[in-house]
Amino acid sequence: MKCPFCDCEATKVVDKRDNRDDSSTRRRRQCLRCGKRFTTYERVESLDVSIIKKDGSLEKFDPQKIIKGIKKAVDEHKIPTEDIEAFAEEMERLVISSEEPISSREIGLKTLEWLKSKDKLAYIRFASVYKGFKGLDEIKDEIKNLENI
Repeated sequence: MKCPFCDCEATKVVDKRDNRDDSSTRRRRQCLRCGKRFTTYERVESLDVSIIKKDGSLEKFDPQKIIKGIKKAVDEHKIPTEDIEAFAEEMERLVISSEEPISSREIGLKTLEWLKSKDKLAYIRFASVYKGFKGLDEIKDEIKNLENI
C-alpha cells in the first residue's frame, strides 16, 4: 500500500476494524517514511454471476430481487427481515458455488419451499404470482395440496 503523502510503499497497520454492515475492513495505516497516517478500506469484490431466465437469456443475479419478492408476500411480523436476508444470502452462495448457471425457475422453487416451511399464507401469495394462477380453481387446488402436507 502506497502512502498518499509521499508514495512510500513501506507502511504498517496501526488499527483494524471489521464493518459487518457492508462486509468491509477499515485499516488505519502509518507510513514508515513520513509518519503520516491514512485509512484504507478492504471489501470483497462482488462477483458477476448470472442466472438463466425463463426465456433462456442470462441476467446478473441480484439477491435484492429475492428479498423484494418475499417481502411482498409476507406479513413483516411473521418472518423477520433477518431471516429473509439470510435466505437470500443462502441463495447467493448457491448461485456463486454452482458450476453452471442456475435457472430463475430453480430459485423460485427453492423460495417456494422455504416459504412453505415458514408461512403458508405467504407461500400462497408468492405462488399465485410465481406460478401465474389463471383462476380460483388453481388457487384452491394449491391450498388443498398444502393442507395435505
